[in-house]
Amino acid sequence: MRAFNYKWILIVFVCFFLSCKNEETKPLLAINANDQSMFNNAIREHYFLALDTTSYYMQQIDTAQSLSKNKELFLKSREWYKRVEPMLIAYDYENYISMNAPNLLKVEIDDHTDIKKQKPKSFQVLEELLYSEEGYSNEDLNTVLEYLKIRIPFVRKNHILITQRDRHHLKMIRDAIVNVATKGITGFDSPMLANSLIEAVYNYETLQTVLDIYKEAFRDNNLYVQWKKEISSTIDDLQSANFDEFDRYSFIKLHTNTQLDLVDKTASDWGIELSQSRALDPKVTNLFDKNFFNMKMFSTQRAPDITEERIELGRQLFNDTDLSGSGTISCATCHIAEKAFTDGHKIAKGINGQDLQRNSPTLTYAVYQRSLFYDGRADGLEDQIVGVTNNENEFHIDLEKLEEKIQDKSVYKVQFDSLYDGKITDMNVRNAIATYIRSLAPFDSKFDRNMNNLEETMTTEEITGFNLFMGKAACATCHFPPAFNGTVPPKYMESEFENLGVPKNANFENPVLDDDWGQYYPYEVEEKKHFFKTSTVRNAELTGPYMHNGVYETLEEVVEFYNVGGGQGMGLDVPYQTLPPDSLHLTTTESKAIIAFMKTLTDKRFEKEAIN
Repeated sequence: MRAFNYKWILIVFVCFFLSCKNEETKPLLAINANDQSMFNNAIREHYFLALDTTSYYMQQIDTAQSLSKNKELFLKSREWYKRVEPMLIAYDYENYISMNAPNLLKVEIDDHTDIKKQKPKSFQVLEELLYSEEGYSNEDLNTVLEYLKIRIPFVRKNHILITQRDRHHLKMIRDAIVNVATKGITGFDSPMLANSLIEAVYNYETLQTVLDIYKEAFRDNNLYVQWKKEISSTIDDLQSANFDEFDRYSFIKLHTNTQLDLVDKTASDWGIELSQSRALDPKVTNLFDKNFFNMKMFSTQRAPDITEERIELGRQLFNDTDLSGSGTISCATCHIAEKAFTDGHKIAKGINGQDLQRNSPTLTYAVYQRSLFYDGRADGLEDQIVGVTNNENEFHIDLEKLEEKIQDKSVYKVQFDSLYDGKITDMNVRNAIATYIRSLAPFDSKFDRNMNNLEETMTTEEITGFNLFMGKAACATCHFPPAFNGTVPPKYMESEFENLGVPKNANFENPVLDDDWGQYYPYEVEEKKHFFKTSTVRNAELTGPYMHNGVYETLEEVVEFYNVGGGQGMGLDVPYQTLPPDSLHLTTTESKAIIAFMKTLTDKRFEKEAIN
């Protein structure tokens, strides 16, 4: 016989006493924050309804019937997929990625003997097949249909929405809000139809359903009413504009940031705390806040805390030429502070000024990339430093010798004594330098200051440029906010690599494809030729020449390259290009606006250099 639990008598008594004292006071959601949510069943029912309806319409798509009928069924299935998407992102992320993957070959490489090449079979592929002007083969269509017709019921049958806590459901709401702002309104997953705005509506309708389920959990009913009004207003704005004309700048300022604030208030109201062990800081209420990312999740495990003293030590090491084998170069040789930590050369210069392999990328915001170097051969900043140290054309020094050089300098010994328990090891040296690099992400540009309501100085042209960047020009489908690099929201767990068909010359009439094969090496996979990391466009005003080979001197050339459709758009043979080859049809005025926006991403410390 189960022992009698006196704790529950006390809990009931306290709740009864409080309800008698104030009838409007509601109890907390759960006695223990680790208890399963009492709303799981209701949320699961909505999850099942959306999945079943998605599958219902998908099962009816058939090559034997008319194209118009299949398009109609696709749109209905896609609508219900978008209604279930917030829950898939939160609770079944791998299937979310699989069912929503871009129409690009995926290559996974573990070693020379384990190379997987997978053609996507997703909603995006299905959209491109059904709406392609060139038509499609029944074989291709059936391949995708067979997968989705099996996969969606499989997700339903093997669901994991069982033991969620209230904090999980609130985190689901937050991730969905971030996903809409950073990918959903950009056209990322509706490449042919640009149905992004109405699909964002379906996302928000699901969020409202979840909040309605939680209605009785709000101790402050006014907070629930605020949610209702905010989501209703958001949906109205999404429904009132077409894709190209949508004001994404105002949407993020007025809706996304308001909703992040409501999430934070809701966590307090529900008496719960969102997990701190994720890529995003759950308490931040502005998409462009300097603490939007959780820095610890972009550092090595068990790394020492980031402090001003460790940053300063890292800065000194970063600028110390004595640490190189030749004693003539430092990290700052290729990453000059006044040039936003680039060097201004087409190709970086190594020992004795000789050309290295590629252009020097900016180190600003490098912390928020999951892979380093243009070909992604390093997994983090500390690992990247090893590559530079060992390179015979750069530092050309082994890590043991590097330790000895630092141990010989008394000024460093004093600092390492206080900051690293007196241990001058190559790992601690690399951590100090990496800590300095991690500090180079202040999020204090003109754009950030405006987004954080610190000033109202954005011009109409600059705002138009942001809206084009996030919409018609499709820049944000690869350069994701807020870092505007290739690290993919809403989880920010991987950084993308793209094949743009970059030429080796800047002649748009007679281009020649660059002969740097990028990620083709070291595994020699044909499908990875010419793939390079998507770098940040922050501080782009100061980081030219541009592209991995420095082929373009100006931002005007860069925008024109994208406008014509990259290498394929210029007639080059680039079989695995990820950039759509079609022209963006940007006018001269629109191109200038995009550049004007990019210049607002110059960090405050560099604004004088930008003016000069």
